[in-house]
Amino acid sequence: QLQASGGGLVQAGASLRLSCAASGRTLSSRVMGWFRQAPGKEREFVIGITWSGTRTDYADSVKGRFTIARDNAKNTVYLQMNMLKPEDTAVYYCAAGRITYETRVGTTTRSYEYWGQGTQVTVSS
Repeated sequence: QLQASGGGLVQAGASLRLSCAASGRTLSSRVMGWFRQAPGKEREFVIGITWSGTRTDYADSVKGRFTIARDNAKNTVYLQMNMLKPEDTAVYYCAAGRITYETRVGTTTRSYEYWGQGTQVTVSS
């Protein structure tokens, strides 16, 4: 089970850090990713990190503003979001990849097997 937290309402330009904690399952061997879904839109890839933490991948829309990190000892992944924009408003979901020890970050939802419940991020202008 994945539990995402840290969402909230902020003004444009602010920062937020989301956390995704895993319980009941060790996810240290899986790619971890963050997706988001705005009202009326499809769920989209935001950022991901390989199990070893040596490789990350980003959506163009968040490059230079969002970073991802993982602490395998704590079974937790973090999404640091800086310089937030109103268009970042969405429900953010964390997910764990299907394949263990995968060396590439999947950018589609079908690359991920386990999903958290989502946390709302709202950025006001």
